[in-house]
Amino acid sequence: MSVRARSPQTGYARLLLHRSIRAWRHRMHPFLRKVLDATRLTRHGRIAEATAAIREAVVSSERAGAHIPGEADDDVIEIDAVEVLDPAVDPVVETAATPDDEGAEGRFFESSFTGGAGTHAFRLFVPGGCDGEALPLVVMLHGCLQDPDDFAAGTRMNAIAQEQGFLVLYPAQTQRANGHRCWNWFSPQHQRRGSGEPALLAGMTRHILQTHSVDHDRVYVAGLSAGGAMAAILAREYPDLFAAAGVHSGVVPGAARSVASALAVMHLGPDAAWPMSLAPSAAAAARHGSAALIVFHGDADKTVAIANADAVLASAIAGARAVATTSEGMTATGERPFRRTVWRRADDPGAPSVAEHWVVHGAAHAWSGGDASGSFTDPAGPDASREMLRFFAEHPRLAAVDEVSEAPP
Repeated sequence: MSVRARSPQTGYARLLLHRSIRAWRHRMHPFLRKVLDATRLTRHGRIAEATAAIREAVVSSERAGAHIPGEADDDVIEIDAVEVLDPAVDPVVETAATPDDEGAEGRFFESSFTGGAGTHAFRLFVPGGCDGEALPLVVMLHGCLQDPDDFAAGTRMNAIAQEQGFLVLYPAQTQRANGHRCWNWFSPQHQRRGSGEPALLAGMTRHILQTHSVDHDRVYVAGLSAGGAMAAILAREYPDLFAAAGVHSGVVPGAARSVASALAVMHLGPDAAWPMSLAPSAAAAARHGSAALIVFHGDADKTVAIANADAVLASAIAGARAVATTSEGMTATGERPFRRTVWRRADDPGAPSVAEHWVVHGAAHAWSGGDASGSFTDPAGPDASREMLRFFAEHPRLAAVDEVSEAPP
């Protein structure tokens, strides 16, 4: 065994260096310090410890946990560093659906769907009194710590679906795929057409089209937070399937490619992660670009910075030569003012809008205008559910965008 001598000067210099690093880390913002700790642990393969460090970072920087109805300023834990399943999606398998309720008020089915990315439960609302009609379909993607029942209650989508006559599909994330039941929008394998969760959700949606009476030109997707980020991915990658999308408190596709970058993007905006992968996959680009988008975001959101909403809109209107019209308003209760901006094509102002943006002043990380019986809702805000459905009604699938069947990768 050989031993290399080290001079006292070298040892002292290294001691000073280590002390300087420790002092610098001590002065850092605690959140960033813990993110660096998680990154270091991940590089050494200590995934469980990295997960704990990330959870501590989020909990200590913001009030984490389930929202108490009526307190719209609680925050969502957005991500969890857990192992995800094989992203390849096989032909779908659905279990027999079990209806909770039947009759004139509609049926709320519970079922499950299996593909290469795992088995996911879902709920499906079918309105009553619409037998034989081809109805619009809205896919609703819940946020972290939520489930389909909670999300349905908070958004009141089933009641509105019964009133207006459309189906609502609520896919459920599994704790095996993500410990906090977040959709894995920050993982590269879940950001592309034909891969991971986007392929699973598209396959689940197509299965509903095959087994129920649905208007194929009026299929939409919406989501909150992690669900909003995944809705934006589906709008970009599957414009042949989804005519329009609603993104509430979400993140632009490709803004993050890891747990650490996701945390930075959420709190600081998309410029915190570089480089970003904003272009759609080649398969999606060949299908005529992104679906139309309506975006909601509170300007007091401490969980997902509002700069993320600006990035979602910028991605949606890129290359569209759109002209914006902005108006200010107030909710009927007078509790939440808002700013609404609509982008229309300069060369065809009479055509359906390209995108729409609602900034809800004073709103935190919560579904605007939602019901207090659900988590992460802000009853004082403008009704995001009704505004999204109004936007969807204005945006049937363009004739130029043909649905393409897709073989499992």
